[in-house]
Amino acid sequence: MPDLKAELKRWQEGTLRRTLERSPERSPGFSTDSGIEVKALYTPLDAPADDYAERIGFPGEYPYTRGVYPSMYRGQLWTMRQYAGFGTAEETNRRFRYLLERGSTGLSIAFDLPTQLGLDSDDPLAEGAVGRVGVAVDTLADMETIFQGIPLDKVSTSMTINATAPILLAMYIAVGEGQGVPQTKLTGTTQNDILKEFIARGTYIFPPEPSLKLALDIVQYCFAQVPRWNTMNIAGYHIREAGADAIQELAFTLADAITYIERARERGLAVDEFAPRLSYSLGCFRDLFEEVAKYRASRRLFARIMKERFGAKDPRSYLFRTFSGSCGSTLVSQQPLNNIVRVAMHALMGVLGGHQAIHTACWDEGFAIPSESAAQIALRTQQILAHESGVANTIDPLAGSYYVESLTNEIETRAQDYLDRIDAMGGMLKAIDSGFISREIQESSIRYQKQVDSGEKVIVGLNRFQEQEDAGQSSAMELFQVDPEVEARQRDTLSAVRAGRNQASVDRVLAQLGEVIERNENVMPVVIEAVKAYASVGEITAVMRRAWGEYRSPVYI
Repeated sequence: MPDLKAELKRWQEGTLRRTLERSPERSPGFSTDSGIEVKALYTPLDAPADDYAERIGFPGEYPYTRGVYPSMYRGQLWTMRQYAGFGTAEETNRRFRYLLERGSTGLSIAFDLPTQLGLDSDDPLAEGAVGRVGVAVDTLADMETIFQGIPLDKVSTSMTINATAPILLAMYIAVGEGQGVPQTKLTGTTQNDILKEFIARGTYIFPPEPSLKLALDIVQYCFAQVPRWNTMNIAGYHIREAGADAIQELAFTLADAITYIERARERGLAVDEFAPRLSYSLGCFRDLFEEVAKYRASRRLFARIMKERFGAKDPRSYLFRTFSGSCGSTLVSQQPLNNIVRVAMHALMGVLGGHQAIHTACWDEGFAIPSESAAQIALRTQQILAHESGVANTIDPLAGSYYVESLTNEIETRAQDYLDRIDAMGGMLKAIDSGFISREIQESSIRYQKQVDSGEKVIVGLNRFQEQEDAGQSSAMELFQVDPEVEARQRDTLSAVRAGRNQASVDRVLAQLGEVIERNENVMPVVIEAVKAYASVGEITAVMRRAWGEYRSPVYI
């Protein structure tokens, strides 16, 4: 058998060199979006076969590189979620029913900014933002309307909510009870990842410590009462959207997860009691192979952390179950129909990467909330991949690719290096507080934008292959328009709920909430009672604000 190193050298110095002398490569160097050098050719030297059992293995078995379940999509396809929510509860209910009728297998709710920040729709600070980037939810009446005619024992619901997650989950539980669906049968996810709000999104309300307490109140309560609920979706997606590269996204997501797990153990929860109900969210960016390798590396790293660092015994605790979505920052408003191709690529990344749920963005999101037709195309994209492409017929089809295995190993190594640095600082909270995480993301964002501005990174339609488009093109497109009367209607609805409720019951339960906070007890039981009394998001949050104050982010230089 010929010596592979010698044969590779012969090819490089002979066949390849002669070709390059006639026709040089189109770039002086190639790299992934995260700056990992990409060689011209990968061989078994880059992915030794003797690594297989230890680093790759089989799906459904440690280290889970090839997938968290043994049969993956041959047994059950991923959950096809479409992120939706806008305007009033009635409008969101219509969109949800539209998506379910067309084959969507899970719902994902977008809440407006006032709801995320604990403000009622009639709060002066909410003016101009009601129903704009998600649905306005003030009281249980809104949540009841959102799910009218949608049986909660038949559908899985993901809620992108963090600072006010206990309140919105309490409303969902109350809606289930109203439908005759007990808590034990509810399935879905609350994002409930407050640390990434301090890193990336900024929709925090309270300081870090009480914010962590609220997040862990959900974890603890659901372990005992809502056992099928995913209590926390630890979301690297938003870290990536803030400018992190793929390695930082993975490392910082895992560092957040480590913090939550450590804090839950401090509460007396055993790791195998709560870890199986944690889930994760990572973004789909531009480099297909880097993204797939990132997802594979994430499973292996997490399984090792759970086994070696936390001593988990239950194999379910090792599972890095992921929800992925199109990174909105990759969508381009120039020649927007090209986004359909980008979104198809995102979905393909998710499938090849072995995700449990996938959200596909809509081609018109650069202009407005997606139209119904755009939402349908995004859903059909997943369905075509699932049923026509063949990519779901075998498990982890890119395994064994010398390039993908090498890239998986490199991403794992670089992400582990970040985790070691964060541990040396004293953990993720210290790394956030020192400004280290912000600086790393900012530097990555600037570096990438410089590559786009210089043309080194080609974005079709943006910095190359531009078209002379009519400046008024977007106005000629059939874009979704938020009804300008939404805010007034939502305020009227809130006013009617307040007029019809038992105010004495509201006052009593809000006082109880203050006492529970004073005793440092789990808030979930009393928050459930508060929403059942039709206390509003703003009223419940106000009690917490009085107890904990509001957080103001420091300025890092």
